[in-house]
Amino acid sequence: MSDSETKLQHEMKRELGWFDTTIIGLASVIGVGIFVSLGIAAGLSGLAVIFALILAGLLSACNSLNLAQLAANHPVSGGIYEYGYKYLNHWLGFTGGWIYLLGKTAVAATAALGFAGYFLNALGLFDKGLIVPVAEVAVVILTLVVLGGMKRSKIATTITVFITIFSLFFLIVTGLFVHASTGFEYLTFIPENSGNLLQHLLESTALMFVAYNGAARIAMVAEEIKEPRKNIPKAILLTIFITLVLYVGVAIVSLGSIGADALSDTTAQTASLERVALSFGIPGASKILAIGATTAMLSVLLSIILGLSRLLLAMGRRGDMPNFMAKLNSSETTPYWAVYFICAVIMLLVLTGNVKTTWSFGAFGGLYRCVIVSLAALKLSDEERLYPKWLSWIALLSCLFLAFWIEWQIWLISFGLIGMGLIWHFAIHKIKLSETINKPIP
Repeated sequence: MSDSETKLQHEMKRELGWFDTTIIGLASVIGVGIFVSLGIAAGLSGLAVIFALILAGLLSACNSLNLAQLAANHPVSGGIYEYGYKYLNHWLGFTGGWIYLLGKTAVAATAALGFAGYFLNALGLFDKGLIVPVAEVAVVILTLVVLGGMKRSKIATTITVFITIFSLFFLIVTGLFVHASTGFEYLTFIPENSGNLLQHLLESTALMFVAYNGAARIAMVAEEIKEPRKNIPKAILLTIFITLVLYVGVAIVSLGSIGADALSDTTAQTASLERVALSFGIPGASKILAIGATTAMLSVLLSIILGLSRLLLAMGRRGDMPNFMAKLNSSETTPYWAVYFICAVIMLLVLTGNVKTTWSFGAFGGLYRCVIVSLAALKLSDEERLYPKWLSWIALLSCLFLAFWIEWQIWLISFGLIGMGLIWHFAIHKIKLSETINKPIP
């Protein structure tokens, strides 16, 4: 199927401005990243996680600018999947979409479970037996929101994002105020017995890179953005800047208040940032963080359902998934079969899950996708290019380098799953080719 035919089939309405697009980006970024991965990375590198955050943010900015110029020139649903097809080849296009689909459904399940834990803990009803049922209910409710169309999703996303940002801003300002006279007790550069600082810094950077990956979600909904050449780059840069400032502020206050060991303690019943708020000794502070955490998890879950349904829409258009995945509702705002499918997969994954493994897999997938995006951006012509070519080279080489610091077990699992996807793609490609050859001439 040609690109022009792809664009004409099941085309969606453009109803998002730069502000709405930025909100979608922030909803995709600020969630599991700051509330989960900060503790994991802090356990590896202590205060050096601040440098890891900055390095990951700069690298993500390079990757995001690549995405911005690709999305501005080819503003259709599907993001990296479509860019791989258009600028590289169908193998890399499918692989990019496949690894995005796998990684983000796992992150969505983690977000649903995280929401359930925070929510039950905030109500004083924490019971491990209730976590999965509450998580499943959250997935169903947010699926109904997405089925209501982009306008309803936009309203829900905006509300959850502002509550989350307020809670993080509260943590930063309150922490700075509380420690203004006494100073931060635990600001040591590296935790005791931490081993090789450079190795831990690089692994932390690789793990934190995925914490900025909301820009890819913006690319997924590019077909629904007004004036994409102007609004997509603006929204992506704002998303990265706001996120970087919040992350660094939260990291400084958290590490200074309770230290890297307490921040990375996964055995405690209360979440890491809640423990930071409790250390302030201010009544209600931990509740504010708990509310912010629940809305953060919900916004991530909502944005993933939204983004992945658009990816399946694109894959259905090209025949890499069943054609019914590309069907829209009567108002042409929602690929409803794709939404149902994503909901079902996330609900299945909610039944299992390990935060560290899931996040490491997401980090590997994020770095792998960055490589494909960079290669596609290098194929842009001078007329299409919005930013210097060296940005694409920096993103490409940095992602390849950082990928080597992910645990080898994650490599094996990731390449095994990629291989399964490529076998599926090869079979579908052969079937389509056979149908084309055997099609009678009218």
